[in-house]
Amino acid sequence: MSAAEIVTPSQEDAGFATKAAAFEERLVDALNGGAISLMTSVGHRTGLFDAMGDGVPGTSEEIAAKSGLNERYVREWLGAMTAGGFVECDAAAGTFRLPSEHAACLTRAATPNNLAVFAQYIGELGSVEDDIVDCFKNGGGVPYERFKRFHEVMAEDSGQSVLPALRDHILPLVPGLIERLETGIDVLDLGCGRGRALMQLAGWFPNSRFTGYDLSAGAVAWATAQAEAQGLTNVTFAVRDLSTFDRDAEPAAFDFVTTFDAVHDQANPRGMVRGIRRSLRPGGVYLAQDINGSSHVHENLDHPIGPLLYTVSCMHCMTVSLAQAGGEGLGAMWGRQKAVEIFTEAGFASVEVNELAHDIQNLYYVCRP
Repeated sequence: MSAAEIVTPSQEDAGFATKAAAFEERLVDALNGGAISLMTSVGHRTGLFDAMGDGVPGTSEEIAAKSGLNERYVREWLGAMTAGGFVECDAAAGTFRLPSEHAACLTRAATPNNLAVFAQYIGELGSVEDDIVDCFKNGGGVPYERFKRFHEVMAEDSGQSVLPALRDHILPLVPGLIERLETGIDVLDLGCGRGRALMQLAGWFPNSRFTGYDLSAGAVAWATAQAEAQGLTNVTFAVRDLSTFDRDAEPAAFDFVTTFDAVHDQANPRGMVRGIRRSLRPGGVYLAQDINGSSHVHENLDHPIGPLLYTVSCMHCMTVSLAQAGGEGLGAMWGRQKAVEIFTEAGFASVEVNELAHDIQNLYYVCRP
């Protein structure tokens, strides 16, 4: 070893101190980011961002009156948003302003670019932290019913990523599909949640027939009520446990089957996909939207929302699967490699993997028997 290669203890200590200080700074940023995420969720749910979306400066009293909220809480929220750099404060005038460039990704008017929607996941997942800690110690999972708002947030999430792109970007991934829907075919959506995608399709294509299955009775009840309110007679929803879908799927009953972020949190995802293959008629197509990621952790280091997706997976997607008898617990970050493997094993001869420019979160698989 040359003299230049010798590292003295003081040099080692200096390097350690530098790295430790850098990580400490990163951790403090993470703590502030978590806090701001909670306040961002509050700002979205209470309509505060929408009330400030016009960019007009206002005092805490004026903003509270404009949004119909309690001034003391609004004042403290404004403090957090100002300290976090989301809101600008004019100390001399005592006013607060949401810059237009911030409103562009924080208000409902900014849909489908409203990132405040995603901040809601932080508080929702935090509500089951005690249950998750118990699972770390004892195994098992946290069932769907422990999550009070997850389907509501997911519906709003898909309202930005799926619904605006459904007709112009997602359906065209299957050539000729729109024409077939206009003529009239049978469509099934598994893990339909609140059924917003199915209801939109049912409205567009009155000659086709749509069916949605989901494990959550609350989500199905909401979807059924909404469909009735909209006068949609060509769509039905039902509560169904899909863990045995490979055995009880009706053979050759559907022309088009969809899943939107629904495979990875099933108790028996492989069985569900086999059931999908069984349920397709000749010439039928299965379209799966699922999380865009690799099955290998080291390949997700540069993923723009990798930490968020792994957290959602650990505290919802994986655990709701493990909460069911024999649940596989794939998790949201099962990745394209595992997805292609499972789709192929289920009997699909062709699996196309598509990315859409508007959606960094998902991949779109077109599977044909």
